[in-house]
Amino acid sequence: MRIALIGYGKMGQLIEKIAIERGHEIILRIHIDNTSEFTRNNLQEADVAIEFTGPESAYENIKKCLDYNLPVVSGSTGWNDKIELIKTYCKEKNGSFLHASNFSIGVNIFFEVNKLLAKLMASYSNTYKVSLKEIHHTQKKDAPSGTAVTLAEQILEHIKEKKRWVNEYSDLSQDLSIISERVDPAPGTHLVKYSSEIDDIEIIHTAHNREGFAMGAVQAAEYIHDKKGIFTMQDVLKIN
Repeated sequence: MRIALIGYGKMGQLIEKIAIERGHEIILRIHIDNTSEFTRNNLQEADVAIEFTGPESAYENIKKCLDYNLPVVSGSTGWNDKIELIKTYCKEKNGSFLHASNFSIGVNIFFEVNKLLAKLMASYSNTYKVSLKEIHHTQKKDAPSGTAVTLAEQILEHIKEKKRWVNEYSDLSQDLSIISERVDPAPGTHLVKYSSEIDDIEIIHTAHNREGFAMGAVQAAEYIHDKKGIFTMQDVLKIN
């Protein structure tokens, strides 16, 4: 499989390493200093694109890949307000698109545990107060993390008293607090906590490195490169 990497920071370089180990070829590496190479001719040499940039550029990068009929996997976060737009555009173009806030197998299992726990706790929301914490390295650009936002949205779906998430401590019953900490070195820890006067219930995922994230991105590219449609990591990992 021939892969175009859109974004070649630490994550892009780790994806390259794992992709080559799995027998794939990196035919294009787009970064801030060579955007002139982000062209139709170059992209058409690839079977799939993996996009890891920033919230300010993700939408246009993905749109361009879809314009050139190139399946695209995106791990960029912080642009949730445009994800539905790009899904609609993908359908119009009969393209292939997969976005995930986190690609690791462990985190995607954690998502399923979070949904189940929120569903179980929905009847006890007057007794237990739910909150989230996420800890990452100081170079992480967005706060809260995309993974924390996914966790929060899953909770909001089941615990109806919560109307929104906020990236600060809040005493308001309608607010779901996400506390973000930036500490080096910290690949990523996410904690969901239900607290009462009697006891606490916590679920925690701690990443030891970024390899699980990069491996999942390559697996996602392997999954969608010959398919049409909009996919999730649940499809890739055959969850549900």
